[in-house]
Amino acid sequence: MCGIAGILSPDPEHRAAIERMTRALHHRGPDDQGYYHNGKIVLGQTRLSIIDLQTGHQPISNEDDTLVLVCNGEIYNSPALRKALVEKGHRFRTRTDVEVILHLYEEHGDDCVKHLQGMFAFALWDRIRQRLLLARDHMGQKPLFFTTGPGTIFFASEVKALLASNLVQPEMELEGMWHYMSLRFMPDQFTFFKNIQKLPAASRLVFENGSTRIDRYWDIDFLAKHSGSEKEIEEGLHHTLLETVKSHMLSDVPVGAFLSGGIDSGIVSAMMASVQEQPVPVFSIGVKEQSFNELPYARMVAQRYGMEAHEEVVESNMIHKIPTMIHHMDEPSDPFGVGVYLVAQLARRNVKVALSGDGGDESFAGYDRFAGQRLADYYAVLPRWLRQTVMDRLIRLIPDSFQYKTIAQKARWLNEMSLRERGDRYAHSMSFLRFTDDAKRSLFTEKSQSTFDSQDSREKILAHFNASNVNELVDRMLYTDLMTRMPDHLLVIADRMCMAHSLENRSPLVDHRLVEYAAAIPGNMKLKGMKLKHILRSVSARYLPRELVYREKQGFGFPIALWLRNDLAHFLRNLFAESRFVEAGIFDQKVIQTLLDEHLSGKVDHNFRLWILLNLELWYRMYFENTSVDQMHEITNRMMRPS
Repeated sequence: MCGIAGILSPDPEHRAAIERMTRALHHRGPDDQGYYHNGKIVLGQTRLSIIDLQTGHQPISNEDDTLVLVCNGEIYNSPALRKALVEKGHRFRTRTDVEVILHLYEEHGDDCVKHLQGMFAFALWDRIRQRLLLARDHMGQKPLFFTTGPGTIFFASEVKALLASNLVQPEMELEGMWHYMSLRFMPDQFTFFKNIQKLPAASRLVFENGSTRIDRYWDIDFLAKHSGSEKEIEEGLHHTLLETVKSHMLSDVPVGAFLSGGIDSGIVSAMMASVQEQPVPVFSIGVKEQSFNELPYARMVAQRYGMEAHEEVVESNMIHKIPTMIHHMDEPSDPFGVGVYLVAQLARRNVKVALSGDGGDESFAGYDRFAGQRLADYYAVLPRWLRQTVMDRLIRLIPDSFQYKTIAQKARWLNEMSLRERGDRYAHSMSFLRFTDDAKRSLFTEKSQSTFDSQDSREKILAHFNASNVNELVDRMLYTDLMTRMPDHLLVIADRMCMAHSLENRSPLVDHRLVEYAAAIPGNMKLKGMKLKHILRSVSARYLPRELVYREKQGFGFPIALWLRNDLAHFLRNLFAESRFVEAGIFDQKVIQTLLDEHLSGKVDHNFRLWILLNLELWYRMYFENTSVDQMHEITNRMMRPS
């Protein structure tokens, strides 16, 4: 696991920035760093040593030094690839897994990526052809950002490294932010900074002769389905998942696992325990509020397999961690990210590598909204006029307890979704708890909206929902999530929050071979009637207690809504009274105040919206006013007190 950076430019003053960029990535690789300088290109790398602790230094060259590689990630099929390449006459200099990329490039050129099973973001310099190849893994587990100019390209594992060059100035990307307010992620190639782009998942970028070309090398086929009975397909899933977990345990250092109390992390941890003699170190966090606490279920799994269990209980003072999280994200933090940050912090005290359950919901239909689409169809039997008038008024009378999955939230969601169909319904479900396009038109001032053109965030969802390589409704929803929320949200958080602690996170359920297998499972085996994750639950029942496998999905969350109403009320009032987005003419003060008043009074639960606004304010101060993390802590402490 590493951080990588590079500059390709004819200007030597540009190339001198590589050390600043590389130092900004120290947390991604505190064990080692290295550089490559040749002509108009410079490469930098920081290393977290996991495989080949002694000779795995990067950058790495091929036999005749005509190719140079820096890579962030792990190649799980590297033993088999290395054996085949050695048989063809290739000579290896190290035992590190990523060296296979150099020799695959010699054999297959840019298609080398199609032979890799793993998570990776790499840069390969072809010295003879004066050609740079950048690539990201199939699902986008490892990040890569870039910016281009006349005859130049800068790239790095994190935005902060590009900004550290002092050659790229931060400028806010309002069009991308408009979509973020609805979707909870930055779509397409957007980042929060204008002129800084992310290389999309499963994509290659070639920079040659001063021009840039980007293409996608892999996609998911949902049309071809497995033949055979459900039992046979379940057996195939079991075998594929077990082999995938085994491959993800490849390491020269101890490997642990995150154990949240759900079936995804549970089955990964249990499978690890089934193939390893030593107790598996597992890491879990919980909260005092029992309706959110999953620790009892995590303990069931840990005790069944004699795991080495580590636990920690989190309280509402997590607000003080947000500036640090924003620093590592280079963008606003997310409630889900709080949990990942804290469990990664706990894990790093004991291991350098941890497996997680990321991806189970997106491949096997684990979210309530998947079943909710069908429920909305049943509910839509009621006349539309009745749902829009009488039912809407009745539902608004239901008090909200500000807990997890309240009746009030579910009823409002169901009524709203029933007024839409298929793709439009699914797109709207993404923004329901955040900002719909109508809500954004009130929040953003007319002046700020006039600075960008694309204002229909639904297009970012419908482009995938209506794709030609999917036909079943459940698969359309899954494909949309795998193409959007997975690479642009969940895996972003997993990577940054773990690397904040120099911890490598591996996600077997995101392995592209497993994703391909899941895509070929008929939709009614993933979402069976209203039963979420049916076939994965069947496999999990072989390893986990039934009361865990078949309980209602809880999720890895915190009582944010309650914390914002109580412990953090003064903080919110003080923060929004000094809103930088209002001062900049981007947001309307009255809209923010209404959201805050309704939440604090208990009228409407706006916790998701307020969290976004809170984080944007802190992010702005850090990236546009150069406020340090330590200074942000002082500001946070001040704002916690009554004004």
